[in-house]
Amino acid sequence: MRTCQRLVAAVLAVAFAFDTAGLRQAVACPFCSAAQTTLSEDIKSNDIAVICKLVHRPEEQAADAPPEASECTFEVLSAIKGGEHLKAAEPGKAAQIKILYFGEQPIGTKFLAFGIDPTNLAWGTPTSLSERAIEYVTRLPKLPDTGADRLAFFQDYFEDSDALLAADCYDEFAKAPYSDLVALKPRMQHDKLINWIKDPNVSTSRRRLYLCMLSVCGTQQDVAFLEELIKNEDRQIRTALDAMIGSYLALLGPEGMPLVENLFLKNAKAEYTDTYSAIMALRFVGQETKAVSRERLMEGMRHMLDRPNLADLIIPDLTRWQDWSVMDKLVQLFKDANEESAWVRLPVVNYLRACPLPEAKEKLAELEKIDPDVVKRALNYYPTAPGIETQAAPEAADAGKTPEPPKTEQPAAAAATGS
Repeated sequence: MRTCQRLVAAVLAVAFAFDTAGLRQAVACPFCSAAQTTLSEDIKSNDIAVICKLVHRPEEQAADAPPEASECTFEVLSAIKGGEHLKAAEPGKAAQIKILYFGEQPIGTKFLAFGIDPTNLAWGTPTSLSERAIEYVTRLPKLPDTGADRLAFFQDYFEDSDALLAADCYDEFAKAPYSDLVALKPRMQHDKLINWIKDPNVSTSRRRLYLCMLSVCGTQQDVAFLEELIKNEDRQIRTALDAMIGSYLALLGPEGMPLVENLFLKNAKAEYTDTYSAIMALRFVGQETKAVSRERLMEGMRHMLDRPNLADLIIPDLTRWQDWSVMDKLVQLFKDANEESAWVRLPVVNYLRACPLPEAKEKLAELEKIDPDVVKRALNYYPTAPGIETQAAPEAADAGKTPEPPKTEQPAAAAATGS
């Protein structure tokens, strides 16, 4: 189990650190991942979207009856998209459509249905809608494509009693740019966020989102609350630890680093999932906020180099943030690697490949003699040198100095591993 966790985390860490700028699609919650496509995406991706009503269900069919014999009849109430492709059997009457539907909703139930290919129309399985959901769905095409005004609509449906709406608004936030989340700050519902974070019945994924939002709209009065959660040893209370730490540091700044270091980075007895959550939080703070300087974040991450069996988790971050001060220590970790710390070798190779200092090439040649296979793997996995954040100030190019590169938006999905 631990090996599987390490493999997943290592892959995500490398993907996070070496994604190219052109592939970065920022998402609002770096600790969240959308569960499914949103209703807005479904509307855009289909040719036809209608609100319809079940009006006829066929009697039970024989086993050898053709599929169309089991199709239910739906009356189109309104077309959200593609209404021009639907024609009524008689003038003045509503159009009717046939859909293969095996659900048990009663006659008269209203549905959302999607169709593709108007020349040979095919319908997907319809979704039953409450009256509240109908109002919600019909407003979607009128919303701005992006921005705080779009998110302001969806935040009114957090923890909605209609599960469809609650899930859809979560997915909208999970896919929205972080900059939109920041722009929403004046309209965020701070007290509701606190209540949902405290509520044990709120799912972990949504709790992560609410904690991420708190990092934007929270105040210094929230710091003690977050610190209490972080210190709590009850895993049910401390669920979503990554987002919890991220919010804590975003609000408190560098003064919060000692707590995180002592509990999760320096502490060799800390559980693996807790340590990894702390690393994910540092990545978020360094990538999306200016609350803690890159140098201070890397100072915290460098404690992981004293834990060789986990050091591989942060080497990609040191590479991406151009911390060339630890080259000698990484080379020694490579040389000392055993069965438990062998993970460290590939990221060390990539660190040396990315490092612009002349001695990096010499060190790489030295390590290739020790383990030529891992160098070959690194070249196969990453044919070009691993990406690092560029456009650093010239005066910061010396070894040991860490530039503050320009703001880049980073993918949240890569950080969506929970504790």
